[in-house]
Order: sequence, then structure tokens, then C-alpha cells
Amino acid sequence: MSSVKPPGDLPAPLAALLATYGRQVPPDGCAAPCTLRFRAIWISDIHLGTPGCQASALLEFLRRTESRYLYLVGDIIDGWQLQRRWYWHPSHNDVIQKILRKARKGTEVVYIPGNHDEGARHFLELAFGGITIRSEAIHQTADGRRLLVTHGDLFDGVIQCARWLALVGDLLYTLVLKLNQHFNALRAKMGLPYWSLARFLKHKVKNAVSYICAFEEAVAREARERGLDGVVCGHIHHPEMRMIDGVLYCNDGDWVESLCALVEHEDGRLAILHWHDVVAATGKQQAAAEMRPQVPAWAIADDV
Repeated sequence: MSSVKPPGDLPAPLAALLATYGRQVPPDGCAAPCTLRFRAIWISDIHLGTPGCQASALLEFLRRTESRYLYLVGDIIDGWQLQRRWYWHPSHNDVIQKILRKARKGTEVVYIPGNHDEGARHFLELAFGGITIRSEAIHQTADGRRLLVTHGDLFDGVIQCARWLALVGDLLYTLVLKLNQHFNALRAKMGLPYWSLARFLKHKVKNAVSYICAFEEAVAREARERGLDGVVCGHIHHPEMRMIDGVLYCNDGDWVESLCALVEHEDGRLAILHWHDVVAATGKQQAAAEMRPQVPAWAIADDV
């Protein structure tokens, strides 16, 4: 097999990633996707049980990645939404089965529940199908850094002090996601790439920006007070990796808007992996088509 270099117009981190692993082209000339191998992967805010969940995209991600450690950093299943209205696409079963299969094959899978799947906190320190449930974890990278892994809702003042307001906010967020699906269905017909309305609104609304900054600082402060080098969390659907007062803050994003994961390379380097970019770079158009989940007419999840 011959190795094909990635296109030259990609973001530098993604170009380096693809150059490291290469794209394998079989003899008949039909490109096949490579397997991306990492030491650790963090994913959160999948929200299985909602029309906005990009389960098909996540399933493709899980099929094309391997790691020693896989952290499920909360809000994997959306219990809030399921209590309001039942929705469960077959692809959601496929995601769970794929994660269980990874655990059976030797991947150390740690599940840290969040606020939307808080019911799982009744089973802390138990293992199901090779998946261990914990309230939090400490991950040590290959280069020796110690990272706190937590969903992050315990540092959210709205969740802790005004649960009713959080529930109202969740309803509004669900509405924004439905609008986002309509909007991107139109963009797809026009040949335009995916664009997140929810993320745009977060960046434009002053209170949302202040909320994100306060959350990031609170989580980083907790890691610093424990003498740790950094923290990995989810919760706010805002992928980010930056230093805050000497502490590395990492947010692994979500699988309803950004389709992101945090990954650790074998040498300890950390990076945010944007799945849209990986799919575009590898030219796997069929995967992009499969990422459009089939949902009922009232949901219209024609996305990615």
C-alpha cells in the first residue's frame, strides 16, 4: 500500500495528525479511512435519547479511533429529555454497543455521569460490561501531568442553586437545536458547510460569554487547589484548551453541536479533535452522508 499526503490547505494540527497516521489507499485506488490511534480519548455530552444527538457521526468516530483509555465525561444519555418525551434512534443502541465492544477488547472505559444522566451516580464504583462508573477520575498523561476528569456540573451555579432555571434553559437549548437543524438542512441544499447556530449565539450573548468564563475559571481553580496540573471537563458544549492561572483547562466539547473529542497522543500531547475536519480531510464523503441521522418529521435532524 502507498501513503498519500494530506491536503496542504488544512489547519496545521490536523495536517500534522493525518501526516502522522497517513491515509492508506488500497491497490484498486479507492481510498479507505485510516485508524487514528491515541493513548486516551475523552468524549462528553453525547445526549443519547435526543433528536439532536449526532449518533451516526459519533459511531463513525468510535469505529475509526482506538485508545488505551476512553473517558465518557457525562451527559452520555439525556435523562431529562427522555422524561419529557421518549426518543431513541437505533443508532443510539449502536453507539452503546460499540463502547461496550471496546471495553471487551481491552480499552479501559471510565464513565463519569453528568447532570443529564445523574441517575448513574447511584452506581458509583461499580462496573457494567467492563465500564467503571466514577464521580471523577485522575488521569496521568504519558509525560507525567495529572489531570482531574469531571463532567463539570458541580461547578455550575445554575445547576446547583436554581435547578428550575437549568430545566428552562434546557428547553430553550432544545429549541435552538431544532432551529439549527432546519437552518443547516437549508445550508446543505445550498452546498454550504455545517454552521452551529447555538455556538454563534453563545459567542454573541454577553451573559453566555461571562457564564462560560466563570465556569472555566471555577473548574481550573478546583484543579489548582488539589495540586493537579490540569482538568478535563464537558458540560457547557464549548470545546477549549488553554492555560488558566498555571492550570491546563480542557473542555472536550460535545456531540450535538461541535462534534469534538479531546485526545492524548502517545507522547502525552493533548489536542482537540474536530470530527468535521477529519472527515473533510480524509475525503470520506460516504461517512458525511451517513452522519445525517434519520429522525421523525417533528425533529428534522438533517445535519452534518
